[in-house]
Amino acid sequence: MKMLQEDIKNGTFKKVYLLFGEEAYLRTQYKQRLRDALTTPEDTMNQAFFQGKGCNPREIIDLCETLPFFAQRRYISVDDSGFFKNKCQELAEYLPQMPDTTCLVFTETQVDKRSRMFKLVKDLGRAVEFKTQDEKTLIRWILGQLGRENLRITQETLQLFLEKTGTDMDRIYSELEKLISYCLGRDTITSQDVEAICANQVTNKIFEMLNAIGERRQKKALHLYYDLLALKEPPMRILFLLSRQFNQLLSVRNMLGLGHDKNAIATRLGMSPYIAGKYIQQARRFSSQLLLAAVKDCVQAEEEVKTGQMNDILSVELLLIRYTQA
Repeated sequence: MKMLQEDIKNGTFKKVYLLFGEEAYLRTQYKQRLRDALTTPEDTMNQAFFQGKGCNPREIIDLCETLPFFAQRRYISVDDSGFFKNKCQELAEYLPQMPDTTCLVFTETQVDKRSRMFKLVKDLGRAVEFKTQDEKTLIRWILGQLGRENLRITQETLQLFLEKTGTDMDRIYSELEKLISYCLGRDTITSQDVEAICANQVTNKIFEMLNAIGERRQKKALHLYYDLLALKEPPMRILFLLSRQFNQLLSVRNMLGLGHDKNAIATRLGMSPYIAGKYIQQARRFSSQLLLAAVKDCVQAEEEVKTGQMNDILSVELLLIRYTQA
C-alpha cells in the first residue's frame, strides 16, 4: 500500500494495477485516488469502465491501444472481472505489450495468486492487497474521522460502537456519518447515542445465538435465527458465520487450556482484550469436544445443502435444535 501511495504522491504511475482483498472500502478509496491523480472529472474522453464477469477482453485491449485525447494517459477501470481466478489468455498475452499511455486498473475481491494474470501484474505493475484492518488501525481511523468533526468518545463507548459495526470499514463509515449527524452541536458521543443510532450487525446476533446455545435456550436461538431470515440474511451465510464463531471459540478454548491469558488471546486473534474477554466468557460455556463436533456438523450441513440432500433453512434450524437440547 505504501508503494501505491508513493506512486500517487509522486505521479510516477505503473501501466497496470490490481487492487484486491476483503476490505472493499480501501479498494474503492484507492481506486478513486488513482483515477483523480490520472484524470480530471470533466475528461470523459480518456476514461473507460468495465464491470462484471461479462467483460470483453478484446474491447479492453482495443481501448488500451487507443492513444489518449489531449492527455498524457488513458484511464481504464475493470471491476470484478474474474480474470484473476479464471484464465484470460488474451489479456495475459497482451499486458507485456501494453503502451505506457494507458493505465489499466483492475479491482477484484478474490484472486488466485498462482494465476498467470496475477504474476504478470505483479511483474509489470502493482498488485496491492487490502486486508481487513486490525482493531488498533480501525480505532485510529475512527478517532481521526471524529477529530475532524471536533467530537470526542471514550474507550468504552468506542468498543461498544465497534461491537455494533464489526470491522467492515464501509459499515463503520456509514454508521459514523449517522452518529456524527445525530450528535450535531455537541462535543462528546455517549454510549446512549451509539445504542440509539447504530444497528446491530449480523455477527452480533450470531454471538447472541451462541449464548442461547450455551445456555440451552432453544426458543431464543430459533427466534434469533428467524429474525435473521426476516432481514433477508441467506441461511448459508448464517451457517458460515456460526461455523466461524464455533471455530473462534474452539481456538479460545484451546488457548485457555494452554494457560494463555486474555491479553495473549486478544493478540493472537487480533482483537481487543475487551472483546477477547467476551469470547473467553462464551467459550467457557462449551467443552472443546462439543465445539469440535459443532464445527464438523456445520461442514456436514453445508455439504448436505450443496448436494441437495437438505433444504438450507431447515439445515440450520436442525443444527440449532440439536445444540440447544438439554
